[in-house]
Amino acid sequence: MSAEINLYAAWIGMLLGGILGAVQGVFFHNEEWMGGYGSWKRRMTRLGHISFFGIAFINIAFVATVNTTGIEGQARLPSVLFIIGAIGMPLICYLSAFIKNFRHLFFIPALSVIAGIASLLWIVYYS
Repeated sequence: MSAEINLYAAWIGMLLGGILGAVQGVFFHNEEWMGGYGSWKRRMTRLGHISFFGIAFINIAFVATVNTTGIEGQARLPSVLFIIGAIGMPLICYLSAFIKNFRHLFFIPALSVIAGIASLLWIVYYS
């Protein structure tokens, strides 16, 4: 797997974050929208929207690291883990907003990103 997929994932994530942020932004003026600013639904949809951007930046940093250090052949594991995070975090945020029991799955994308960062650091250090 090439790091190129992480670059695509990053830009797709930013596009989706922008689109969903615009859609949500249409309603933000209504203080009671989705139960009010502090409600679970509204917090989770905000987190989902922002997670598209946050994990996109991690994927871009990953691509830059791979290209700078020349470790592409060794970086399959962090690549896959960052893709899991890019898909899983916003998905679980939005699902949790409407079906609260999905919150128990947050460990999957969170650990994927953490393990991706740790494995990337390991590979860079020992290469």
